Amino acid sequence: MRVPDIILRYRALLLVSGSLMLGLLLGWLMFRGPDAAQQNAAHTVQNTIWTCSMHPQIRLNEPGQCPICGMDLIPVGSAGEATMDPMAVHLGEEAMALANVRTMVVGGGLVEGNLRLTGRVQADERRTYTQSAHVAGRVEELLVDYTGERVARGRPLALLYAPELTTAQEELLQAYRIREEQPALYAAARAKLRNWKLSDAQIDAVAASGVADGQVSIHADVGGVVLEKKAAFGDYLQRGQAIYRIADLSTVWVLFDVYESDLGHVRAGTALSFTVRSLAGRNFKGRVTFVDPVVDPKARVARARVEVVNPDGALRPGMFATGTLQMERGIDDGGIVVPKSAILWTGERSVVYVKDSAATHGLFRMREVTLGPSLGERQVVASGLQAGEEVVVNGTFTVDAAAQLGGAPSMMSPEGGPAPTGHQHGGAAGSAPTDASSHAAHDGKDISLQVFGNCEMCKVRIEKAALAVTGVHSAKWDVDRKELSAHIDPDATDLRTVSKAIAKVGHDTELDIANSAAYAKLPACCTYRDD
Repeated sequence: MRVPDIILRYRALLLVSGSLMLGLLLGWLMFRGPDAAQQNAAHTVQNTIWTCSMHPQIRLNEPGQCPICGMDLIPVGSAGEATMDPMAVHLGEEAMALANVRTMVVGGGLVEGNLRLTGRVQADERRTYTQSAHVAGRVEELLVDYTGERVARGRPLALLYAPELTTAQEELLQAYRIREEQPALYAAARAKLRNWKLSDAQIDAVAASGVADGQVSIHADVGGVVLEKKAAFGDYLQRGQAIYRIADLSTVWVLFDVYESDLGHVRAGTALSFTVRSLAGRNFKGRVTFVDPVVDPKARVARARVEVVNPDGALRPGMFATGTLQMERGIDDGGIVVPKSAILWTGERSVVYVKDSAATHGLFRMREVTLGPSLGERQVVASGLQAGEEVVVNGTFTVDAAAQLGGAPSMMSPEGGPAPTGHQHGGAAGSAPTDASSHAAHDGKDISLQVFGNCEMCKVRIEKAALAVTGVHSAKWDVDRKELSAHIDPDATDLRTVSKAIAKVGHDTELDIANSAAYAKLPACCTYRDD
């Protein structure tokens, strides 16, 4: 073989080998980057926990749809972040936004609040009178025979037959015949009849008739509305015995119940406004004129009196009234003031959720607090919080539900514990309950209802009655505000059904009045009606 041929073949071999190496190098350079990116992305997805904004108990290791409601899952954080603190609740920004979880920084300054009071309209005791019989006798006729009728002063109310009066009338007639010779005797006979509250016109009528019939007409000493009829036809009445109870309703009292914890906000001269449900659109204003110096040992309340002019008679005794009192409190007064929506009550404990300001994602820890006075829609926290801390003020139940399901300390489990287990979806780390009742408490809507009662025994009874209604997931009655807050499934129940269930056990609500028999069975400390 000639040398030039060998050289040519060697050159061809080098050219092929070089091309092959260049191709391998280019391929490695081209595919190395995407492979690494995919591996990193897969690693990131694998380490991300996904949850449902409506069902925070769902915790999956991969994206997809919620096994309960079918909504797309959202990232809540990495697995490392979710397991770094088992005593805290972790929620991502998107999860917080979709679940409407809001926080606020608590601090100082002047805080205004409204104190809600419940009361009842009552006749002014100073304008309430008892119309009595001025002489012993039998009721021959009642000229006003039903309650509620308005009477004017001097109007005849009843006709009595009085045997004693017959003798006195005969004495008058005899003295009348000799009045010219014995004027003093005639004057004495007239004075005797005046002592029995006969008017001069009535005495003159007896003298003119010449007949001693023993009948006397009882006239109204005052004008007003007949509140009660205390006698019937044929009754024999003693002197001074009541026939009617009459009240002047041109001015009425509204008596508001004030609990011990709120007495510091109410004193004589305090201004407030109130409404009556049956008089929609009308707002009444007045000032407290008197506060009971003692607390009712049964109801544990003192009553604050507001005097209201009532020229048109719109305010009627027995009406329920809801009053609002403006209050102010400075941070220098002690304690931290927070919205009541930030606090979860368990009966024995009160807790809030505090946000960790150092965490990169939403990280919340439960904290027990000691409560101070109520400020209407706000609550004083006497201890447990510091100015500048950030607490959950909306969506507190959602955060607490996530804590319970994640095994962190929660309202019902202060020590924490493992999350409830259920059917596993695709081998994911989270679990989803298959029974609708196990997750229904996280759906539905919140309702509120005014319910009347007095004490902690009332609280237990009211909440038990509400929770017995199918579709009620949680119920809490505030003894100060007389307000029931409940979370319900609107497909299973409604506000009126809950109201009727509570009224059935003896407690009036703003919608229903309890049966008298059920009310009569309540313990003495629970009888809230001012009969």
